[in-house]
Amino acid sequence: MQKGLVSIITPVYNAGRFVHETIESVMAQTYPHWEMILVDDGSKDNSAEIIRSYVQKDSRIQLFSQPNGGSAAARNNGIRRAAGQYIALLDADDLWNNNFLESQLALMKKHDACLVYGSHRRIDEHSKECMRPFIVPEKVNYDSLLKTCSISCLTGLYDITQFGKMYLREDLRSLRDDYVYWLEILKKCKVAYGNKEIIASYRVLSNSTSGKKKKVIKPQFLVYYKIEKLGLLRSIYYLIHWAVNGYSKYRA
Repeated sequence: MQKGLVSIITPVYNAGRFVHETIESVMAQTYPHWEMILVDDGSKDNSAEIIRSYVQKDSRIQLFSQPNGGSAAARNNGIRRAAGQYIALLDADDLWNNNFLESQLALMKKHDACLVYGSHRRIDEHSKECMRPFIVPEKVNYDSLLKTCSISCLTGLYDITQFGKMYLREDLRSLRDDYVYWLEILKKCKVAYGNKEIIASYRVLSNSTSGKKKKVIKPQFLVYYKIEKLGLLRSIYYLIHWAVNGYSKYRA
């Protein structure tokens, strides 16, 4: 583990349209001590070719390839290779403000926290704001995260110092894998702290999970019932909270 190094893990699947913007948002960070590990998850487009051009420009950027296995497998591939004290999950179509890492590390130091997250704007395929920004609560614990996921994948930053590397459940492939990851970390950390400042841009596409919330209702219930083993009534209780909060979170 390299103290102070941030390992940025980016799964890539047919992201040729957006991945250059994502990489450039990382390269623009005011905090320079990072490595970006991009894992091409069997893309059929020119994603790998675009990434290779950045690998040649900046030695902090690395590209690895694997057969298609879903975002959880790609993220785990990257986490296993990570050398940093901090793990960040950044998808290949999302963007960070140039002060993202500096701001999140300062928040982490302020609270002596092992997990922090932040507020973000929502953008469409043309990088234009398409919803009101999502402003996060100042802190969450395991129970509050069951009711609604305030930790968006692109803003979470985890310090491995105390509990070591954490991995995603690959059986979930690309549905709710990051959500379960944050739940697992919170079982150990107990509390995570949120940054009220808008420090990132989350891309909402019509074919994405965020764009089609109905398709994740069953997987969300199974997280409660099968993975967290909350029982039928508690699973329904938390699903109702999640649905109501989700409607508020994603209305324009």
